[in-house]
Amino acid sequence: MENIILNNSLECPVIGIGTFMLTPADAENSVCEALKMGYSLVDTANAYVNERAVGRGIRKSGKKREEVFLSTKLWPSEYENENAVDETLERLGADYVDLLYIHQPAGNWLSGYRLLEKAYKEGKAKSIGISNFEGKYIEELETKWEVVPQFIQVEAHPYFTQKELRTTLDKYGIKLMSWYPLGHGDSSLLKEEVFEMLGKKYGKSPAQIILRWHTQMGFVVIPGSKNVSHIKDNLDILDFRLSDEDMSLIAKLDKNKRYYIRTDEQLNQFALWQPEYEKK
Repeated sequence: MENIILNNSLECPVIGIGTFMLTPADAENSVCEALKMGYSLVDTANAYVNERAVGRGIRKSGKKREEVFLSTKLWPSEYENENAVDETLERLGADYVDLLYIHQPAGNWLSGYRLLEKAYKEGKAKSIGISNFEGKYIEELETKWEVVPQFIQVEAHPYFTQKELRTTLDKYGIKLMSWYPLGHGDSSLLKEEVFEMLGKKYGKSPAQIILRWHTQMGFVVIPGSKNVSHIKDNLDILDFRLSDEDMSLIAKLDKNKRYYIRTDEQLNQFALWQPEYEKK
């Protein structure tokens, strides 16, 4: 496994298993199978309502807790809950997480970030991050943080490389974790001619070429799937490297095009919604 070094010297794998949109049963199985086949990064969130299942999957895999880089996110309705971190750890069945995010810049997000900083100082989170904090949100947080985050999780792919955001990230050594890494909702990205050409060159699928592009951009990538063969294929990207010429060809695809546009109304709704957590 390849790792990146964070701005607090912690190491994180470049590819992991994501659990967004996975039911508890699927999340438990996917996490277990992924860890057995060589993954060591697992990403979940309060909002995915599968944290208990992720914890079960880790334990079922036979992996020791210290062999797994475990990432989760606090939802906005938890930002003012002083017990949110402990309750999240209880659901995961863990004494600490390796990475703890606040999920959205909604509600009292500064209070949420203070929970992260407290967890970091207490050793309950080995690193902390912000998810979906772009533009004015990261600019405001930049003036208020006491602990610089190690990660930001945002939409990123060859159509949308987060060029503007990366100028801020580079200044602080903040790493980017990609969601929608293969695009979303349509297959136009996967059908780009350059990925077919490079796939033939390296004996890989277009999806594997794109995932490798992410890691060579310095991004961490967390594709999710309940299909065990897809999970295996997603990991099979570390036995080749794209050349500088290949990376330049892919760079030409950047359209500054998002798949997901979040509105202020959605942020207001996020602050009010309470996840219905899986029962013990």
